[in-house]
Amino acid sequence: MPARGERETAPWIDHALPDVLGADRQYYAGRHTIVLGAGHSAATTLLALSELVDQAPGTRVTWAIRADDPDRAYGGEGDDALPARGSLGSDLRLLVDKGLVDLAAGFTVHALRPLAASPAEGGLEVVSRQADGTEQVIVADRIVAATGYRPDHSIAGELRLDLDAILGTTRLLAPLIDLNDHSCGTVRPHGVDGLTHSEPGYYVIGMKSYGRAPTFLMATGYEQARSVAAALAGDCTAARDVQLELPETGVCSATLGVRSVAESIGLAPDNVPAKLIAATTRHLSAHPSPADAVLAAANELGIESAAALRLAVFTAEQFGEATATAAPEGSAI
Repeated sequence: MPARGERETAPWIDHALPDVLGADRQYYAGRHTIVLGAGHSAATTLLALSELVDQAPGTRVTWAIRADDPDRAYGGEGDDALPARGSLGSDLRLLVDKGLVDLAAGFTVHALRPLAASPAEGGLEVVSRQADGTEQVIVADRIVAATGYRPDHSIAGELRLDLDAILGTTRLLAPLIDLNDHSCGTVRPHGVDGLTHSEPGYYVIGMKSYGRAPTFLMATGYEQARSVAAALAGDCTAARDVQLELPETGVCSATLGVRSVAESIGLAPDNVPAKLIAATTRHLSAHPSPADAVLAAANELGIESAAALRLAVFTAEQFGEATATAAPEGSAI
């Protein structure tokens, strides 16, 4: 849903990945930009804007996120199986720590108010409102709204599509990529069967096939194309022989919880969070509960057994056993 005043302030708002160092430089150099969002698109734009801070005097950058802390946005960093993806989080953390990017955490956009007749004449106010009515206002010249995507299926509006109501992908693929269930990058291999619609011979492959899920990788697309092409050629065996190993992100809901719990009971920084989180991620699929995975990871790393047991108990109480059998609720976005 658009925020109050969002339609009126559309000239001040860019989406996705503006070319802030190239074609769109004039809109950002020497100005204050707010980047909204906590995903890879937001991180990429923030890193580009930080270069502009050094090149153009007066350039300022604010990063606004709804979460109370940016840990999830930093991702797996050095534990990410894709180094380039991991470096996005590491580099972004460094920018925030150095003060080159101002972090506005817990910022939920409520309203936008133009301060002039056009972006060339002035900026706008971005208003955040909390549940208790508390407001926070940031004045800026420009907004980059990196708050996700949704697929446009209008070109196939007359076809019989079989779409998940929330993700906008096929109903067979949706459970495999729903971020409520898969935040570690652990998506099961899928090909033509997961991409099939009610309309015979119609498939959507590539990023659009993932609907709103932001975890699509090129490796996924290559295997989708191979599987669908085999199906169209009549080779059902090859089409269903899907072999896809996706690199894990190195961070997920469970391991972020581990970080918080570990810090709360005073485990040494050289043991947590990175080593313990990475080991826990490896053990998650082989153990019946997150608590068991934590304990196995701690034992593997030689963490003192009493501390490991405390960590496992805290994990079960805080986020593990209570949610292990619960169905996911709410949107994946």
